[in-house]
Amino acid sequence: MKLKTLLEDLEILEIKGNLNIEKEIQKIEYNSKNVSENDIFVAIKGYKTDGHIYIESAKKQGCYACIVEDFVDVDVAQIKVKNSRAALSKVSHNYYGKPSEDLDIIGITATNGKTTTSFMLKKIYEEAGLKVGIIGTVYVKIDDFMIPSYLTTPESLDLQKYLSIFRERKADKVIMEVSSAALELDRAKDVDYNIVSFGNLSKEHMEQHGSYEAYKREKSKLITEAKEHQIAVLNFDNPEIKELASKTKAKVFSFSLDDSLENFSMKNLDLSTGRGKFDFIINRDIETKNGILKKGEFHVELNTAGFSSVMNSMVAISISLLDGIDIATIQRALRIFRGVERRFEIIFEKDFKIIDDHFANEVNIDVTLETLCKMKYNDIKFLYAIRGNRGVELNEENALKIIEWNKKLKLSEIYATLSRDTVTWKDEVSDEERDIFLKIMKENNIKVHLFDTLKEAVETVIDIAQKDDVVMFAGCQGMDKAGRIGLNYILEKNNSYDREEILFPLKDRIV
Repeated sequence: MKLKTLLEDLEILEIKGNLNIEKEIQKIEYNSKNVSENDIFVAIKGYKTDGHIYIESAKKQGCYACIVEDFVDVDVAQIKVKNSRAALSKVSHNYYGKPSEDLDIIGITATNGKTTTSFMLKKIYEEAGLKVGIIGTVYVKIDDFMIPSYLTTPESLDLQKYLSIFRERKADKVIMEVSSAALELDRAKDVDYNIVSFGNLSKEHMEQHGSYEAYKREKSKLITEAKEHQIAVLNFDNPEIKELASKTKAKVFSFSLDDSLENFSMKNLDLSTGRGKFDFIINRDIETKNGILKKGEFHVELNTAGFSSVMNSMVAISISLLDGIDIATIQRALRIFRGVERRFEIIFEKDFKIIDDHFANEVNIDVTLETLCKMKYNDIKFLYAIRGNRGVELNEENALKIIEWNKKLKLSEIYATLSRDTVTWKDEVSDEERDIFLKIMKENNIKVHLFDTLKEAVETVIDIAQKDDVVMFAGCQGMDKAGRIGLNYILEKNNSYDREEILFPLKDRIV
């Protein structure tokens, strides 16, 4: 590709050195180790290192020019821009031929539930006979092309590459989880969405953004930077999301769990088995690109468990209806959708149930424990993986949230683990994180059985589980392997069980 095409619409502040805009460029790189002759190297200022210090190395490996925020004393052509991350997004967009302009892309953001909402929507579209590409926390996938995800939203160069593959494979729909990090770091800056949605908002990623206000500002960009031709689906039960309706150029459609003044709402929620049943309501005739969506209501039965699944389905159903999917297809897809791993996932239900949930933060804990309170069971055996490397504040908030719900759950003891046998260094629990959790439990007269290893903790709660109990695996990275440990231990204890049947819930797991 010629350099002049690559630099199209890029705001250039200054150029240093000789630059031939007719030069044929081989490829773009942001990692100097991957640079070869006639490449463009983009020097990014990251959290841990500054790409500008690798310009000398990139030059030695043959790069033709560098995109920089600051000129450096290296004899190579340099293109100065205000923000090299935004520049990487723009030149990547150009390099791959602006793929998002040829695709029908749905952008999903929320503090909790992005992944489940995305997979619900994927199931609905596929049930309607459409080819779907998906980019998110679990993987990047279309047809037989699949790459496990390292980032929820990939770096812009990789993202544009994946979108170009989706275009090449003729995707009818692309569903994309959009993280606050991606919005802050301009990874998705040059993506042309058709529909965007904002499902919920609560404190998360303070270690990255520094404050809740900063997190909220970055998260909201998916809506506030939306364009006139886009549709925005917003949760009006959250006042901070509702206020974005006046800050976007997109056409806004609202949903609420109980407010009939919004475009979409629901009634008659039943969570007695853990799996939600409810009536979805279209509160008025709505004009869409596919014609008039008539006022009315229809029944929904979810195959997935948890109140969070109900909330996520409200987003998926609203988007589907606005995108012209018929009601019968939506109903059918949600009845057979098995869910996403570790999102209030029922992984065992014979004598007792095992529920596996990633239990990440206050909002996630709220919806998880609210569902438990609505379920029928004998007793709860509650196992929690203390969050590692997330700070004292988050662990204190999570502990206090458990205490708040314990007025209904009435737990006198819980089981906790540091998961030292399964986590890597980046998720190790510090003494301070452990101590704040134990302190709050002690102050509220809850006995904690603390285990160093996940294996011992899981086997202990399974050993004491009785008929009609619920065993709760609650936690993020520290609980990721609990399902496999637990189900294999159950098979060891009872050789009459069919191995394939018991392990089926783990069949397609990525974690």
